[in-house]
Amino acid sequence: MSAPIQFAKKNPKAVISTKFGEIEIRFFTDLAPRHVENFINLGKMGFYDGTLFHRVVPGFVIQGGDPFSKESDRALHGTGGPGYSLPPEPGDRPHRRGTVSMAKVPRDMGASRDISDNGSQFFICVDDASSLDRSYSAFGRVVRGMDAVDKIANLVRDENDNPLESVEMTVVVLEG
Repeated sequence: MSAPIQFAKKNPKAVISTKFGEIEIRFFTDLAPRHVENFINLGKMGFYDGTLFHRVVPGFVIQGGDPFSKESDRALHGTGGPGYSLPPEPGDRPHRRGTVSMAKVPRDMGASRDISDNGSQFFICVDDASSLDRSYSAFGRVVRGMDAVDKIANLVRDENDNPLESVEMTVVVLEG
């Protein structure tokens, strides 16, 4: 068994900046420590900067964090990650409006399918989504900026839920 993850400060948070405003996230360090550590590390190295919220489903979620969303070929959006996946950390925390959770990526594993958590793609619940409870790794919640989330969720989108208007993000991690 690996040692528990120690965070530099007690209450790390991240601020996602978009053209619609800032979205501040507080992390569930006790519930999903590997996912929190992963998001913090990617945020600090600038991995998310310039990526898009590439999927919007009004009344459900907005999704981002795919490095391929920087490409002009929209067919690639939603298919990328950092080159690794994470073992799920599903917990009992319900997926309520404002919950931040990791997207899943199916990976072929011989005759069976292993569903792991994508290493970088995440979503924010626009509304309560109990169908996601205990199946997805919730690792934070929006504490400020749901108005920006709502604006993104209501963008006009194509048949693949890809918003027609690009919404880039930058992520700044603040520890403490």
